Amino acid sequence: MGISSLGYVTLNVSDLAAWLDLTTSVFGLEVRHRAGESAVDLRMDAYHHRLSLYPAEHDSLGVVGWEVASMNALEALRDVLQAQGIEIAPGSAELCHERRVKALYRFNEPHIGIATEIYYGPLMSNTPFTPSRGIAGYNTADGLGLGHLVFWVRDLQATLDFYLNVLGFNISDYIAWDDNDAIFLHCNPRHHSLAIMAERPGRPAGVLHHIMLEAQSRDDVGYGYDIVRDKGIPVMIEPGKHSNDHMQSFYLRTPSGFWMEYGYGALLVGPDWEIKNYDQPMLWGHRMVGP
Repeated sequence: MGISSLGYVTLNVSDLAAWLDLTTSVFGLEVRHRAGESAVDLRMDAYHHRLSLYPAEHDSLGVVGWEVASMNALEALRDVLQAQGIEIAPGSAELCHERRVKALYRFNEPHIGIATEIYYGPLMSNTPFTPSRGIAGYNTADGLGLGHLVFWVRDLQATLDFYLNVLGFNISDYIAWDDNDAIFLHCNPRHHSLAIMAERPGRPAGVLHHIMLEAQSRDDVGYGYDIVRDKGIPVMIEPGKHSNDHMQSFYLRTPSGFWMEYGYGALLVGPDWEIKNYDQPMLWGHRMVGP
């Protein structure tokens, strides 16, 4: 009774206007302004929102929200975390309303060092998702969740043990290439909702590498790439196809410095999935552009 999906992410951003331009013009997300507040929620499917932007002096990852299936599962996971010696506190009624969930618990994830919330009962909107540009939508249904996150970590094995044995993830596969060492983890049929990579000089532990959003149409990604190039948004990795999950995607640098991956067509993990170890992350393309 562990994590079932990546539910939401909050970001502290120093340039809200640039972020709104990126998320609407490139990704086509629906903007939901909060009455009387400067924070902005972004919608991509039937959920009230998946991303939240908070104006701040400095850019940082705010919170990662992991969804569980029920209140019983939420309380069971709380007990498991407490048994690990992790301080975990219930979210207030105000915070639950802000996140649009029935109940949540907050704790500091001990290995990556990120503020984390586990929750259940997300609010579903009774109106269709209205994209800000013409897109088919996002591959989030049937419990797949928002997309995926990738972090650098100090202790790869300890972090892996935590996500496997405490939060209930499973290994999808491994990739080791050049000086990179990555492990991909799933908590539902999405190939990975989380990937972790060993820290290296210039790639400090705890830093968010990228957030991935998966489109329902290859054309959405192609048009998005053209928009990125036309607007002069930095492309970090050119279009290509991954070796492990077969995602076709490209990577851009956000106004906060970390990357976003815009992809299509990833494999799903089924009951007969076999774990493999790859020696490079791409089948074709995905050539590095920036550092």
